[in-house]
Amino acid sequence: MQPSQSPAAPSQPKKQRKPRLAAIEYIRGISMMGVIGIHVGSQYLENPAANMHLIALFEIFTRFSVPIFFFISAFGLFYNLDIHAPFDAKHFYKRRIQTVLIPYVVWSLLYLVHDGWLYGTGFPSPFYFCGILFFGVAKYQLYFLVILLWFYLFMPLWISLIKKMGLKGLAALLVFQIAFDYWSSYSVPFNIFVYDLPDDSLLKPILMYRLNYWVLHYIFIFLLGGWLAVHIESFKAFMQQRRTTITVLFWASMASLLAYYYWLLLTQGQTPLDGINTAHQLSPEGIFYTLMASLFFFTIFTYQRYPQALNPILHQLGKHSYFAYLVHPFVITYLALALQHAGRIMTGAIAIAFYFAVLILSMVLAVVFRKIGEHLPLVNKLTIGVYPKK
Repeated sequence: MQPSQSPAAPSQPKKQRKPRLAAIEYIRGISMMGVIGIHVGSQYLENPAANMHLIALFEIFTRFSVPIFFFISAFGLFYNLDIHAPFDAKHFYKRRIQTVLIPYVVWSLLYLVHDGWLYGTGFPSPFYFCGILFFGVAKYQLYFLVILLWFYLFMPLWISLIKKMGLKGLAALLVFQIAFDYWSSYSVPFNIFVYDLPDDSLLKPILMYRLNYWVLHYIFIFLLGGWLAVHIESFKAFMQQRRTTITVLFWASMASLLAYYYWLLLTQGQTPLDGINTAHQLSPEGIFYTLMASLFFFTIFTYQRYPQALNPILHQLGKHSYFAYLVHPFVITYLALALQHAGRIMTGAIAIAFYFAVLILSMVLAVVFRKIGEHLPLVNKLTIGVYPKK
């Protein structure tokens, strides 16, 4: 009891933490698996005779993977946040620096040093190093952390918007999202302007790498995650009542994106590479697919419409998804070098085996380093932002 309190004064009740939602963890694991699929698909595309259907599995089916990470990140942020209480900026930003910024810088340095040694390019100059960090191009998966950091930076704005936003506001934001992403991805005059800029122009990388840090590309799915977290009870009732509709629309959204991909290849004469670069997550079909995938996976993981025996596997995938996501390009690099050394072409069968090898090895490394970090906490602090509990 504090000296200033009267003996009769009741103690202040502690704020109850909301129940853990396994769906958040499970979706992280599914998303990580999808991202690995996209990057393994890029390896398989180097085969001129690559099967377009297997490419669709690697590159189109998995297109929800990156944007759904923003959905889950926002959901996790807002789920235990009292948006009507004063925003504790100091605590919030300190925590994000620990969990995202420090691991981002550490992994960027690891990849720059490693790739400079492996490919003989050396370490970039300080000027280019700053540019690499700003745009998130030290390795192809790291840009996600850059966009996430920008989302964190504007957290007070997101809180303000979610406080005021209703269903009509979300619908208007979805329309804006489709229009903005369509302009950014498919506007011929804009993209010609960007590519025609001189190579020494500072504006060129700012516009070329806009997908790496313009939060407007994913603002709808991020705010949707936050809004649903704030209205969790209504969201649960919606999922329970509309489970069949959500499932049907999920498969319909996937079919629409796949149909767009096949239309580009079979009627427009595009190559598989051109097809996946056109039928991506920022296309109208891709946004629809991301939206329905977010609702679908949250629904099935909340109401357990699958064998319970999968839960331990999903738990491990989710628990170690962060490290596996960050480390898997190392695994891809050395498995690809092993194939090249053996003189093997990545056929369809090898590509499937390659995917599971990357997934398993990335998870093994995640588990091993997590265990090392329990004895040497600095390892977990630097690589995944996990600090010992006080």
